[in-house]
Amino acid sequence: MKNAKDLLTEISTVTRDIETNYPEVYEHLDEIPMTIPDQQNPDIDVKDLENYLESLKDIIKKYKEEH
Repeated sequence: MKNAKDLLTEISTVTRDIETNYPEVYEHLDEIPMTIPDQQNPDIDVKDLENYLESLKDIIKKYKEEH
């Protein structure tokens, strides 16, 4: 299992990849419900970060399959 720092680094890398290579997808990332916390100061744990990373990877995969 990766730690939070490693996950955040990987999330940043994947996000930059989306921004650079899939700008039409990047502009919609802030609309993904997972990025909008339902609390003022939510507690984010490693599992949340893992889920978010996987959702980013799934977005890229789905986009590639459809285009």
